[in-house]
Amino acid sequence: MKRKLAFALALVLTFGLLAGCGNKNQGNQSNQGAQSNPGSASGSQKPSTPSGSDTLVVYTARSESLNNAVIENFEADTGIHVEVVTGGTGEILKRVQSEAANPQGDICWAADGPQLRGYVDYFEKYVSPEDANMMDGYKNTSGYSAPAFCDPPVFIVNNDLAAGIEVNGFEDLLNPALKGKIAAGDPVNSSSAFNCLVAGLYAMGNGDPMSDAAWEWAKGFIANLDGVSLSSSSQVYRGVAEGEYVVGLTWEDPAAAYVRDGVNVRVVFPEEGTFMSGQCVSIIKGAPNMENAKKFVDYMLGETCQSYVGQNTTVRPLNGSATLSDTLTPWADIKELDSYDGAWVADNKAQITERYTEYLVDAG
Repeated sequence: MKRKLAFALALVLTFGLLAGCGNKNQGNQSNQGAQSNPGSASGSQKPSTPSGSDTLVVYTARSESLNNAVIENFEADTGIHVEVVTGGTGEILKRVQSEAANPQGDICWAADGPQLRGYVDYFEKYVSPEDANMMDGYKNTSGYSAPAFCDPPVFIVNNDLAAGIEVNGFEDLLNPALKGKIAAGDPVNSSSAFNCLVAGLYAMGNGDPMSDAAWEWAKGFIANLDGVSLSSSSQVYRGVAEGEYVVGLTWEDPAAAYVRDGVNVRVVFPEEGTFMSGQCVSIIKGAPNMENAKKFVDYMLGETCQSYVGQNTTVRPLNGSATLSDTLTPWADIKELDSYDGAWVADNKAQITERYTEYLVDAG
């Protein structure tokens, strides 16, 4: 009886050891797969618990091309493995907020400074040594979020369809020749559409986005949309590039990418002006890999990374020493809206979108 009991106990111990080894090997295989595809994680997935000094978890709402340009080089240059979790801006910020008691991520790379004002309690205070090299107006003044890149509202214009039609600014969008030929998203659900609308309100309202002049322009713009409001931001620039629309209101990044790739379109910075808000990177408070998070911020803001992005993507770097590719419009050729107040816009988004929706309903 004792022999049978001892034998049974030995079997239990043996199977336990084998199971532990099997789990360990599976974890290594999973980790290797993630390293080979750093952008594979999605916002709906839960990141594995980070451990050790060679790991970093980045929550990002940025484009795949920008994520890859920064993160793949960071991994190669530092040997730190990055697990990427992607999602929309609101989704990423809600995730950071919901995990505050037990942070699972290290970096939040999701929005501009004004959008992040209400989230400073969830971020670690850190000002990178590289902050001194950032352009004027793009320094980490809050102490919690560092502007890293800029993707401003612009127009994308189909050169073939626009032959003989002036499309240089917001005023031109009221041209009857463009009725039904303007691609624009829904400002209620699309951040790019909302920012383009806000830029137009500031520009046409002489610095006051709630003025009568601003909303007279908005009323005429809505009428010229002829009932067309696209459901996704990608439909805007694709629709123009594929010849469905003459002009679209979008971000510089996708519009400039078409120019780079030889499509017969052009990027137009409105002659009345646009705003150049910096997209920020922040360290999540209580980040499990705090030192690696600081290294990541330093790396992202550094001249090497910033110039690589400026030369190899269509996103605008903010380090004063960074160089731009010929695809991107030189800074000197862009008129900025000096009156733009990002904090005010963030606080009054509901008011703006509600009024726009009322005008849209009236036009229908």
